[in-house]
Amino acid sequence: MTLPDLIPSNIAPLIEHFKDYLPMDADDMAMLLPRVSERQIKRRQFILQEGDVCQHYNFVVRGCFKIYKVDEKGGEHNIQFVTENDWATDIGSFHAEKPSELYIEAIEPAHILQIKRPDLLFLYVNNPKFDRNFRVIIENKFVELQNRLLQSFCESATERYLKFLEQYPELSQRLPNTQIASYLGITPEFLSKIRKDLVSK
Repeated sequence: MTLPDLIPSNIAPLIEHFKDYLPMDADDMAMLLPRVSERQIKRRQFILQEGDVCQHYNFVVRGCFKIYKVDEKGGEHNIQFVTENDWATDIGSFHAEKPSELYIEAIEPAHILQIKRPDLLFLYVNNPKFDRNFRVIIENKFVELQNRLLQSFCESATERYLKFLEQYPELSQRLPNTQIASYLGITPEFLSKIRKDLVSK
């Protein structure tokens, strides 16, 4: 039996994802597969709410999630969008085992693969390849959020919108203006003006 024959079809996207880091052999997969569960998520369903401790790393096979904060007036502030072949997780809550300040909500019907905290720690301890892969994943997320913070301080709304299109090229067609505007920290009306100005140039 070849290595591809060992991969269940529902886990295959995750295995492919790891090829971007350190590819897995049959022994690695035998360790991983019992520790991965899958869920089908409905539109507007939460996989994390404020006050809950994040218990899973969530790999998105299909769909789109928003990670956001709700302020004291009830306003939503989108921090991150997560689409296919990426991870939707509150890393701080997960590793510190502290209540989250964030919500993770499905914008579209979604299919995810989940790894629980004890299972992930088991993989870290018993297989250096997983420790290295997830360390790189965390580092990439840190760089992504650091760049987003710098954009909010140093760039105009138009520049932030262009960076959004660069980072999420397909999402401008998948998301309503309200969601994109929340991510950019502007009103939907101002976003419409930016788009109009860019088209007219």
